[in-house]
Amino acid sequence: MKLEGGCYCKNLRYVAEGEPMMKAQCHCRECQYITGGSPNVFIAMPIPGFKYTKGTPKGFARKDLERPVTREFCPECGTHVVTKPQGFPAVIIKVGSLDDPKLYGTPNLAIYTCDKQAFHRIPEGIPTFEKLPG
Repeated sequence: MKLEGGCYCKNLRYVAEGEPMMKAQCHCRECQYITGGSPNVFIAMPIPGFKYTKGTPKGFARKDLERPVTREFCPECGTHVVTKPQGFPAVIIKVGSLDDPKLYGTPNLAIYTCDKQAFHRIPEGIPTFEKLPG
């Protein structure tokens, strides 16, 4: 699968190739900050198949966490594009940054439902996890 995308102002662009490792919703409180309150809908793609094709992202990692993720976003318009968790062999791509979000389809699971808000909706029939799947 080949996915292309970028930020709102089009100054940051990427391509991701390979087989998706996960398609999910993350309901963690941190993702709610990034999305404006909704779950983070994402697709995990293999690191070797991901590269920026235009621009350079700005990265942010919290200093108060033991194993913080690095969130990368456009330094111009602020669009959050990807998350890079330490020790995870994938780049977490925000579905809203895809040129064609329909390629995502639907999530296969929902994670960090311990932080789910009453207004979040999880599709029927997908596995849910209070934190990460074992």
